[in-house]
Amino acid sequence: MFLQNQDILNILLETVSEGIIIVDFEQNIAEVNQALELIFGYKKSELIGKPLNYLIPSNYHEKHTAYFKHFIARGKRRKMGEASDIFALRKDGSIFPVEVELNPFSVGDQYFVMAIVNDISEKKEFEKIMMLRSKALESTKNGIVISDALKPDNPIIYCNSAFQELTGYSSEEILNHNCRFLQGKDRNQKALNRLRAAIKLGEICQATLRNYKKDGTLFWNDLYIFPITNNQGTVTNFVGIINDVTQRKKAEEQRQHLATIFDESLNEIYVFDTKTLKYINANFGAQKNLGYSLEELQTMTPLDIHPNEDETEYRQTLNTLLKRKASKIEFEGVHQRKDGSQYPIEAHLQLSHLNQKQVFVAITLDITERKDYTNKLEKKVEERTAQLKLALEKEKELNNLKTNFLSLVSHEFKTPLSAILTSGQLLNKYQLTEQQDKRAKHIKIIMDKVHFLNNMINDFLSVEKLETGKVHYHFQEFKLSKVVNEVVYNANMLLKEGQQIKYPEDIDDISLVQDEKIIQLILFNLLHNALKYSPEGSLIELCIRQDKHNTTVKIKDNGMGIPEKDQSNIFERYFRAQNAINTQGTGIGLNIVKNHLTNLGGDITFNSEEHKGTTFIITIPNTATA
Repeated sequence: MFLQNQDILNILLETVSEGIIIVDFEQNIAEVNQALELIFGYKKSELIGKPLNYLIPSNYHEKHTAYFKHFIARGKRRKMGEASDIFALRKDGSIFPVEVELNPFSVGDQYFVMAIVNDISEKKEFEKIMMLRSKALESTKNGIVISDALKPDNPIIYCNSAFQELTGYSSEEILNHNCRFLQGKDRNQKALNRLRAAIKLGEICQATLRNYKKDGTLFWNDLYIFPITNNQGTVTNFVGIINDVTQRKKAEEQRQHLATIFDESLNEIYVFDTKTLKYINANFGAQKNLGYSLEELQTMTPLDIHPNEDETEYRQTLNTLLKRKASKIEFEGVHQRKDGSQYPIEAHLQLSHLNQKQVFVAITLDITERKDYTNKLEKKVEERTAQLKLALEKEKELNNLKTNFLSLVSHEFKTPLSAILTSGQLLNKYQLTEQQDKRAKHIKIIMDKVHFLNNMINDFLSVEKLETGKVHYHFQEFKLSKVVNEVVYNANMLLKEGQQIKYPEDIDDISLVQDEKIIQLILFNLLHNALKYSPEGSLIELCIRQDKHNTTVKIKDNGMGIPEKDQSNIFERYFRAQNAINTQGTGIGLNIVKNHLTNLGGDITFNSEEHKGTTFIITIPNTATA
């Protein structure tokens, strides 16, 4: 029956790409296909009837026979070599690895085994190469990662042990994550933009990044990435090679720091050749002081800028360093600039090395100021004398202010006291009932003058407390409307004929955490001034606004205004504007206001035009900061 179906069998065998060999129960070859001929190098006629060991290396014969018997006894389809490699023998004597699948079948009462044979030489060679590459990746000191470019966010699918050691992360913490976790929160790096653009375009890129280990330690990562593409040109993966260049970066920063110090030093620093004496380098300070460019100096020697210097004597001086008789030489001399001018210098010379070559390094100081010390000292004496004269003039001015102040105080006390005395005497004369209006008039005069004297005494006490630092503020929360009501009520008693105070709007909900009495004193002082320096029939406007942090109070009058020449001194103690000399006052009210506001973290400004009026603006923190 096997022979009767030979044509059909041959057709089936030749349509299969794998090598096929059929053996009988005695392991004799009964049939092979063309693919098997190509694998082993035999013609079909050379194999039919031959024992199967003909295609097996001799050292496997005994083991294979036992295996075949065991297989026949089981009578089931199976693959050979699942536990170990299987090798076959070509006609040319070469041994090569194969994969074999055994399939038992019967024809009539005869048993056969069909073996499907695959030459896996290339597969094994590829596996060997991949194993070597894997070992190479694992043995390299550079960290290596591979990402999957076909998955969202380019997750890492491979990292070698060096990458884990460098970053401190385990493979479980690394795999399936984007490499950006190494950046931590430090995402604002220019190199990242270039790196992202290269990944987007599927290009090779190099970037030096600030990265962070698992323990938070910063390290500089010199990263190289390159894409892997498939046959269609699609980028499937990115390979990243990571190199820790932290030490190199620190060394570069140190060199840059030293270079910056060298270049930015205001002292002159020169480097010149020990043999030719030609300048190799000179810092900016040297170029600036001499007026030469670096290119010009590199064609010159120290003898060109040391006028009247003898070369022989100069070289003898330098030989002290060359012969190691001294580690440093110091001397004074003169430098000549490009424009011909000269200046005294102090030079410090020592021997050094540049690119394994001996050089001299000279640090030179311009000692013009030291040499001109006497002139400077005389100038300083003149400056001190001028300062002393100015201080004496200020002292004289202060004494004049005090004298004027005492005269003013004497006058300010004397005037209301005289008015009180006169009104008191007149009261004794007005005893009749019909003279009640006259009595009331003089009682008001007495009360006004007493009120004035009381305010003046309070001002003096406030000045004394501010000067000695004895002011103690008591902070508490209060409604500003309560203070404004009291201030306006007291001010109403001082109104001139026809004067009006415009009460501020919408202040019922304004609260402050401040010293209530001090705020009341400040507002009353400013409102009192507005009334005092404004004419009869004028309007005084009071405006209050509050924001999240501060409360602003504006007090606007239409009075005499402050002359422009006096405005810079208006907050000075005892100072009074020229146009206010004939109006009662001590010149200390605004000084007290300003000092209190400063202590409370507030401020005071003003706008004023003579003959038109003044607006004072104070800013008070909603919550005390003193």
